[in-house]
Amino acid sequence: MTGFPLKIVTPDGLEFDGMAESLTVRTVTGDMGIMAKHVDCVAPLGMGEATVVIDGQRRRAACIGGMVSVINGVVNLVPTTFEWADEIDVARAEASEKRAQAVLANKNATDTEIKLAKARLKRALVRKNVRR
Repeated sequence: MTGFPLKIVTPDGLEFDGMAESLTVRTVTGDMGIMAKHVDCVAPLGMGEATVVIDGQRRRAACIGGMVSVINGVVNLVPTTFEWADEIDVARAEASEKRAQAVLANKNATDTEIKLAKARLKRALVRKNVRR
């Protein structure tokens, strides 16, 4: 299968820089699949699973926020958070989920606290889903 150059860079540094055969990411409007010779585009990322096929091997990751661009066949994935499935700390995700649920169950929580808790809960669920 024909590949394309892919670079995955987060605020914490370079996660991947090499050739990939396909990339699937969650954008704010739905899933987007990228293969070689994809049309140029830029899209904001949502919260979800990213799947990268490298040398015929499928790797999954939690990919949250940021953007993806395809320019002249080069793909740059710049997420706020990117965690390969085998690096996800399930206990940490479960603890975050419980903290978020506690805030959501609190009838005295402010609108801001509820909004932050919903985002924390969604991130935790994405991580847990990708890890299984």
